[in-house]
Parts: sequence; C-alpha cells; structure tokens
Amino acid sequence: MQTITGELSPNLYLILSAVAFAAGFISSIAGAGGMLTLPALLWAGIPPLDALGTNKFQSVFGTLSSTLNFFQKGHLNLRPLWPGILASAAGSALGVWAVTRLGGDQLRTLLPILLIALSLYFAFSPRISDRDGTPRMGNGWFNLLVGGGIGFYGGFFGPGMGSLYALAFAALLGYNMRRATAHTKPLVLATNATAMVIFMLGGHLLWGLALCMSAAQFVGARLGSSLVIARGAGLVKPVIIVVTVAMAIRLLLEA
Repeated sequence: MQTITGELSPNLYLILSAVAFAAGFISSIAGAGGMLTLPALLWAGIPPLDALGTNKFQSVFGTLSSTLNFFQKGHLNLRPLWPGILASAAGSALGVWAVTRLGGDQLRTLLPILLIALSLYFAFSPRISDRDGTPRMGNGWFNLLVGGGIGFYGGFFGPGMGSLYALAFAALLGYNMRRATAHTKPLVLATNATAMVIFMLGGHLLWGLALCMSAAQFVGARLGSSLVIARGAGLVKPVIIVVTVAMAIRLLLEA
C-alpha cells in the first residue's frame, strides 16, 4: 500500500484536514461529506483511485464518531438494524464491483434529478418532522430492499447516500428526523467500510493523510451529531434540503 512520502506539503495536510472536519460536521447531519473531501483530494493532485480509497477511509471514522454519539445518548437501537447492516455491506461490495466494470456515467446524468426530487420531498412532506409516523413497510423488507439497494448505490457512486437512507427511514418506517438520522449512520458505516476495505486491499490508500483527515472527521462528526440530538428536524430538514440542492447543481455543472 502507498504511504505519504513528503510529496504533500504541511499546508496541504492542514487544508485537507480542515475540509475533513467540515465534511464530518455536515455529513453527520445530512450526509454528502464526500462531495467536499473527494474534490479536495483530487485538487491536491492525488491520483483518482488513491483519492477514492483515502476518502472512504476518513469518511468511515466520521460516520463511526456520529454512530457512537447517537448510541451513547440513547438515540440508536442497533438490534433491528443488523440485517440491514449486512445487506448494506453486501450491496456496497456489489456496487464497487459493478462500477469498476460498468462506469457511472448514466447514473451521473440521473442523479441531479433524483437529488432535486429528494429536496422537494424533504421540503414539503409532513412525514419529515420531530414526530414518529405510521410505518409503510415491514423491517424485513426494509432491511433487504433499502439496505441492499442504497448500499449498492453507495458502493457504485455514493453522493447523497446518507440523505437517501434518512428519507427511507422517515418515509417507509415513519421515524422522526432525529431518529431517522441516527439509524442511518450504521448503514452508511457498513457501506463505506466495505468499500474502504476493497480499496485498501487494492493498495489505494495514503496512510498518513488518511489518518490526519480521519481525526478531523471524527471531531467534526461528533459536533454535528450532537447538534442533531439537540435540534432534531429543525436542523436536519433545512440542511438536507440545502445540501441536496447544492449537490444537484454541482453535478449538473460538471455534466
């Protein structure tokens, strides 16, 4: 596996760690932290596959931080999530395999439309609130279809994955936004960790930079998840709307 050998300056380490802190903070609330860190890694001149592997590594620690925070403060029940966690990991592995063979061009074209639709749903749906609603799907089908399906998307492409999981928990299981955001984190963690391991096995990881960014992600995610616990839908809903619209605009500009 590759290591940092002095090619990146101390200033770049500081800049990329600051970006990771911001990404951890935002991602713990609304997902999409990778939309900050991955372009920053590429801007720093890191080869694309190494950038992807380093990005997955540091994002895992941000998600782990917010997961632990939600669990320690009693907002996360892991027991019913284990089938979904396993399905997410399996879907992610399949997604990584597929993208290395098929490419993501068609998905890049469709994703801005999906993100705009997602932001409109969050803006106007009465189910997105601080109150639990009525479930529309059983846990078994939810774990299989949502865990496996979004896990595949996370391994294949990834932007907005956290928002998609949160929407699914709110719309299909009737979770309030604080609870939905908390229960999203273990599935995102399983998805990203699986992809991270595959990139590590392929040797696409810059260890020194990855560890620095991971520490910054961990702190940022801790602060962001604490705000979610304190503010609930009043914080999560507008942040998800802004983030998803921003992602859609950026992807449209890139296209």
